[in-house]
Amino acid sequence: MPGDAVVKHVVTFGRVLREAGIEVGPQRVQDALTGLDAVELARREDVYWTLRQTLVSRLEDLEPFDRAFSAWFERAPTRRAAPRTRAETIRPVASFAGGGTADAEPADGQQTARGWSYEELLRQRDFASLTPDELAHVRKLIARAGDCRPLRRSRRLRAHRRGHELDLRRLVRASLATGGDAAERSFRRRTLVPRKVVLLCDVSGSMEAYARALLLFVHAVVGTGRGVEAFAFGTRLTRLTPELATRDPERALADAAKRVLDWTGGTRIGESLKAFNDEWGRRALTRGAVVVIASDGWERDDAALLGSEMARLARSAYAVVWVNPLKGNPAYQPLAGGMRAALPFVDRFLPGHNLASLDALAEVLTGIERRHAA
Repeated sequence: MPGDAVVKHVVTFGRVLREAGIEVGPQRVQDALTGLDAVELARREDVYWTLRQTLVSRLEDLEPFDRAFSAWFERAPTRRAAPRTRAETIRPVASFAGGGTADAEPADGQQTARGWSYEELLRQRDFASLTPDELAHVRKLIARAGDCRPLRRSRRLRAHRRGHELDLRRLVRASLATGGDAAERSFRRRTLVPRKVVLLCDVSGSMEAYARALLLFVHAVVGTGRGVEAFAFGTRLTRLTPELATRDPERALADAAKRVLDWTGGTRIGESLKAFNDEWGRRALTRGAVVVIASDGWERDDAALLGSEMARLARSAYAVVWVNPLKGNPAYQPLAGGMRAALPFVDRFLPGHNLASLDALAEVLTGIERRHAA
């Protein structure tokens, strides 16, 4: 019955709100169902305001409610609050002439044009057009963008004032001071921990202009802690996690270049993914992990193999994100055989040609909350 489906949907949404820390009891769910009977379910605004008025009672619960509503009813990914605040990279008060700040006084007879900062200009520049000095300047900004990890709910329980499960050990310990009377109740809830991330970067000849910048991003993600694995592929698959684990990005790239034997060579994406699925997929490396593939999709071999291996990868991964530098061109269309074969199994297809696109990638990664809803 349609009515039973609505009831089940709202009851499950109440569980989602409780997991988000909002106090939602049976009576509030009943009030929400009563309210939905009086509105038009096909109108998004009617459903939103009915649920908000009946399920939310505190001001601080409005933001988590909006995120949960968008994720549950609209299937839209939302970004969790990041465990660390990444510094802003836009400084809109610098001068084009000399790169000084807006407070600096110009020399006599010299006029300076006010506008976006040098960093903001570099954010929009294509990696392929950067000089070595500009790339060295962008390196720090790429490190900021790569300081991102998706989160997941741990199976471990931690003490929390808005938890849903009684902390019996803490409860009994506190009751000793009151003669065995449990005067104050303690609760626990599941905590948020970083989700596994697997990054595969194409270092073939067609990606030569972008491979260095993308590997700097991969190096930054590897530096966020445990649970990150990095690979490079061209004609073969190479694991780069130990080489990229060092703090110095220049040394990490040098070690990676020595490790990869097929740098700027041919492209065999299907064979590389098959090697990854056969060796690392069987080790459950991709189970519950977000997989990021950075490649232009130019496949030298049969595209059917790439499609079948992408299907294997999508079945085990939590989400698959494909980053293609060519997508930064407004006229780009995924006409290459390899790209067309892979797209049906990709959750998000993003550009990766400049710093702004890497910031957008970081937003997507930190906002993944549901499987295959990147």
